[in-house]
Amino acid sequence: MTTSLILGFLGGLGAPEIIIILVIILLMFGGKKIPELMKGLGRGVKEFKDASKGVDSAESDKK
Repeated sequence: MTTSLILGFLGGLGAPEIIIILVIILLMFGGKKIPELMKGLGRGVKEFKDASKGVDSAESDKK
């Protein structure tokens, strides 16, 4: 349900809307802060993937 809602929302965005959103983000955070934010986001995604792999292996050990 949530995935289809998100995809429906993103499906309605065209190139002009995405550009406007990116410009607003750039104005809010500034050019120097955005790489730091993306680096932190990447670390979070990596930790999430590592944790989910750990959970999957722990579940398979129980079987």
